[in-house]
This record gives sequence, structure tokens and C-alpha cells, in this order.
Amino acid sequence: MSDFTPTNPIPLQIRKIIFEKFNDIDTKFTNDEIFDMMKENGDMDPSWIIDDAESAFNDICDSGLARNIAQNLTTIWMKLFDPVEKSHCGACDNDIYLGTSEERICPNPSCKSSI
Repeated sequence: MSDFTPTNPIPLQIRKIIFEKFNDIDTKFTNDEIFDMMKENGDMDPSWIIDDAESAFNDICDSGLARNIAQNLTTIWMKLFDPVEKSHCGACDNDIYLGTSEERICPNPSCKSSI
């Protein structure tokens, strides 16, 4: 990987896409769909492949935002547990997106402040 640093941390980009495109508990979506949208937005290392973002997608499931409903090699199909709400973290000054039942902690890896 290169020294590329995204303007918005990858976990925040993923959560924003989920909020904007898949914010329905009955909607199925994949990590591949989200990854393609992130690449289109251009705020990630252009040399990345889906495997480079695997830990961020696993964190989405571990946090309780979404659940893994199926997997095929690197493709993970997910569904939300609860609708996602937009909020703002005063500590890192980023818009953040949390599921209604998630712990109120900033998902920015460099912040993790209470909301």
C-alpha cells in the first residue's frame, strides 16, 4: 500500500454510504457495492483492493451496525440491525453515522470519543 491518506477515514466513508444508500433494515447490500462507491468517490488509495478494507467491514459487523447474512470468498452480504442516524462528533469535527442501538462512540478510529 502507498502513503495515501484519505480525507475522511475509511470507516466513516463506509458508514456514510450505508446511511445514504442502504438505510433500511430490509435492504441487503455487499461490501463490494460499498467499496466500488468509495473508489468512485476517489477518497481512498486507488491501488486498494477489497481485501485492503476487510477489517473496516468486519468492524461494521462487530460494532452491531450490520450483520453478515452470507459470504462468498471476499463478498460479504449484510443487513442493518437498526436504521442509521446522522450525528456530529464535536471532538473530531466529523459527521458520523451510527445505528440507533449502537454504543454512542465516534466510529472515527483516531477519535473514539463519547457522543
